[in-house]
Amino acid sequence: MLFVEANGAKIPAIGLGTWELSGRTCARVVEQALRLGYRHIDTAQVYENEREVGDGVRASGVRRDDIFLTTKIWTNHFAPNDLERSVKESLVRLRLPAVDLLLLHWPNPHVPLAETLGALAHAKKMGLTRHIGVSNFTVALIEEAVALCPEPLACNQVEYHPYLDQAKVRAGCDSHGLALVAYSPIAKGRIKTDQTLAQIGRTHRKTPAQICLRWLVQQNVSAIPRTSRIERLSENIEIFDFELSEDEMQQIFALANPKGRLTDFGFAPKWD
Repeated sequence: MLFVEANGAKIPAIGLGTWELSGRTCARVVEQALRLGYRHIDTAQVYENEREVGDGVRASGVRRDDIFLTTKIWTNHFAPNDLERSVKESLVRLRLPAVDLLLLHWPNPHVPLAETLGALAHAKKMGLTRHIGVSNFTVALIEEAVALCPEPLACNQVEYHPYLDQAKVRAGCDSHGLALVAYSPIAKGRIKTDQTLAQIGRTHRKTPAQICLRWLVQQNVSAIPRTSRIERLSENIEIFDFELSEDEMQQIFALANPKGRLTDFGFAPKWD
């Protein structure tokens, strides 16, 4: 496993996203992922599966200290007192004393960012999390957050795949030492029929998904693909035995287009 290091955090380059996983399926997939060698698990309050993620972590038999576990605070808990309470409730559901990374899930323009970041930093000082960060922040909001936060931010988690140009966000993160963590890294499966990725895959005897994930890792990006299929777990982590050429990297960068974003921004509060 490779790692992305940022402001004291050491984030495994490939992890498991758990959005839309629930119940026994969620616990089983988390357990199997960890047994296969995954060490990075991502969940969130709004996913309503923190309890099952915790069950999967315990069932795996992998030492807790070897697992990098992320959860995210939903926007209606951004007021300082509510933020601390909600994080403690997340830990009760996970049945853990702390997480490794705690993120603000989306920007919320209705609560002053300085107050929310102060509460997030306080959660870290209380030992509820080892590292803190943000998710779905624009470049301007990254600049604001870094200036306001009393503690270093470890990452910005955003949608990122070959069809979405995130060069500006990557540069904004790099300038402040933040890692970029990519959700929907295989574009919700849309890359499976992409001829460019298929052709590059034939060269390396890899699937389009593996090519896509390798492309991200070679940018020093951590990717958290979601799957409910055990066979896909093995496929997604088998990307450390080959390397894409610079020409292949550029071919994949060229796939980006203005309509490449998959996330429905109606899912969260909008911001200017």
